[in-house]
Amino acid sequence: MLAAFTFNTAENLPIGLLELISDDLRVSVSSVGLLITGYGVTVAVASVPLAHGLRAVPRRHVLTGVLAALVVSSLVAAVARSYGLLLASRLVTALAQALFWAVMGPVAVGLFPPAVRGRVVGVLSAAGSLALVLGVPAGTWLGRLSGWPVPVALLAVPGLLSLVTIAALLPTSRPEEEHAAYGTSPDARRFGIVLAAGTLSAAGAFAGFTYIVTFLGEVSGFSPSAVSALLVTFGLACLAGVSATGALLDRFPDAAPATAMATQAVGMLGLYAAGARPAVAVVFLVLMGGALGPVFMTTQNAMLRCAPGRTDLALAANSGCYNAGIAAGAALGSLILPHTGVRGTFLAGALLTLAACTVLLTTHRRTKPERYESGPNR
Repeated sequence: MLAAFTFNTAENLPIGLLELISDDLRVSVSSVGLLITGYGVTVAVASVPLAHGLRAVPRRHVLTGVLAALVVSSLVAAVARSYGLLLASRLVTALAQALFWAVMGPVAVGLFPPAVRGRVVGVLSAAGSLALVLGVPAGTWLGRLSGWPVPVALLAVPGLLSLVTIAALLPTSRPEEEHAAYGTSPDARRFGIVLAAGTLSAAGAFAGFTYIVTFLGEVSGFSPSAVSALLVTFGLACLAGVSATGALLDRFPDAAPATAMATQAVGMLGLYAAGARPAVAVVFLVLMGGALGPVFMTTQNAMLRCAPGRTDLALAANSGCYNAGIAAGAALGSLILPHTGVRGTFLAGALLTLAACTVLLTTHRRTKPERYESGPNR
């Protein structure tokens, strides 16, 4: 949980430090924005190749390695006095995160009985969501107080603590011998449908969310200070949604992804249609926030169930597709924005999310899944 919190904070922290980094390194804000875009693209491209290349390495060694990369890259980023070195260190962190999300799920759920896998995924996702509520706001505040390198360097502290704990306590075993190494109900068709739906949903969410500050200011009429408070509210809604979904995930694993995506679509449609009314905008913003985290969490849980092969490769594919969806959604929003205004980005996002729901619901007509043996001799 601490490692998930640290990685998600590292990924999103530059959002709150854009202007500080831009002024200090004398580069444009759009160039600093590439620290986020490049991070997401790296995760999207590298997740599956890294997971496949290291599939035989004991998970304890992999996790300590990616956490060591996080610690070192955070320290290098903090002392970087050039944009090139900062970007390079960010890409190293992105490579570490790409592998972390692929490996972490099977390792964590493998320590518990299969009946509670959904709850385990839920608490890990809650820790990741906490980065948006606590990690990024705290890092932004500290960066404005002491300079942007300080919060970047401090990421090394929880990273190192996670590394030492895992190195000392996590058992060493062959990856294929762990009981969570293979899906509980392998189904290649379901696997492909969940990947496609998750990608569409991510693209839909970030077609609008990328411009949420502009929307709340220009359409809803909130002041800059109110927008900051609403972003915290959004993060709290995300954390609450993940926590509530995690408690129910083991009972309703098939319905959970579609429910989260439908809620996201309602939130975005509501913002498009009635976002000019401040009180109504808050309600639909909370709905969207309450769904954003659960969408990724429920698709991750689906990977642990329907993976047609190794779950680490399935989770890597899910993470890669989700990050590709984020990048595509942000790009789509930027294309729509000049022609339709910021409201149009939320309409486009809602339509993409509804398409994701439609794709996912086709699994009701799925064929009987192929039977697989689980374990190293399959």
